Amino acid sequence: MSRKRGLTPEDKALWNHVARSVAPLHPLRKDPKPEPTAKVEPKPIVPRAPSLPSAAPALPSSLRIGGFSLSGRSAGQGRVTHDLAPGPAERLAEAPVRMDHKTHRQMTRGKLRPEARIDLHGMTLAIAQPSLTNFILGAHGRGCRLVLVITGKGKAGGPDAPLPVRPGALRHNVPHWLHMAPLASVVLQVTPAHRSHGGEGAYYVYLRKTFSIS
Repeated sequence: MSRKRGLTPEDKALWNHVARSVAPLHPLRKDPKPEPTAKVEPKPIVPRAPSLPSAAPALPSSLRIGGFSLSGRSAGQGRVTHDLAPGPAERLAEAPVRMDHKTHRQMTRGKLRPEARIDLHGMTLAIAQPSLTNFILGAHGRGCRLVLVITGKGKAGGPDAPLPVRPGALRHNVPHWLHMAPLASVVLQVTPAHRSHGGEGAYYVYLRKTFSIS
């Protein structure tokens, strides 16, 4: 019968001696405690004041639109006028020449004598427009080619006059009336008059030919 083999007391003593002289490869160690983190207090939120809109640009003390001025005066400031539209002379100078160029050159130099004339100076707009219409249609019916329309320069009275008699109103409105019905069908050319016939205060109106039916 075989005898169960085991460690003898001498073997156990030798093993214990060897085990004590061996250093473990992975010694068991306790995990270090995490260092306490500093508590950060949140910064208070300060609401921003709403930004104010920038101030609107100041309007000029006087505006001139289509020949009429919208005037205003602020403290300590003088009157300023801004022309937002060209004057009648500038507009007529840019218009194409529809008549004979030689005749046009003579007319603008004051070499031609008007065959008829009407003086609208001092009239209100309500009276001047029908008067001009009757004059132009009558002159065209009589076979006239060049007529003179006097409006005046419109310097008297000041810019605060009532609208129907506002200075310069006739000078600015007459070219518009001449290019509107019923006068547009008989008017060929409109130009500022030569200084010998009134200059800026008058207009040459060159009419179309009349055709007679025989």
